[in-house]
Amino acid sequence: MFAIVDEAIDPRALEAAVGAPACGGLVCFTGVVRESADDGRAVTGLRYEAHVAMAEASFRQIADELRATMPEVRLAIVHRVGDLAVGEIAVVVAAAAPHRAEAFAAARFAIDALKERAPIWKEEHYRDGARAWIENRCGGTHS
Repeated sequence: MFAIVDEAIDPRALEAAVGAPACGGLVCFTGVVRESADDGRAVTGLRYEAHVAMAEASFRQIADELRATMPEVRLAIVHRVGDLAVGEIAVVVAAAAPHRAEAFAAARFAIDALKERAPIWKEEHYRDGARAWIENRCGGTHS
């Protein structure tokens, strides 16, 4: 399941999509809109835009790369577009594998690769009425 959607994402549905009797580890990363920007400004919401076909293709490529080194990993990635309020889910990555180490590694790789590669853009909306487009970041220092 690799998709760009404009409605709420159900993390449990993605977990169900990747779960399998052979998979003892299932990791679900859920990215939500937070109330403050990296610079400390109060955020009222975000707007995400994407090149849908290219983004979904990048999700599939990420999964293919994972399967090249971890063939038993099962992966789902769904990202939301449109206007989101603080607390709403923006992205879900679900990874299942025979063991927890592979499931954690797959989920981490997938979200970091998505942030680096997928043509998805984020505009922050601030309490003072200002807006700014924010560059994607990965590597664990920003969320």
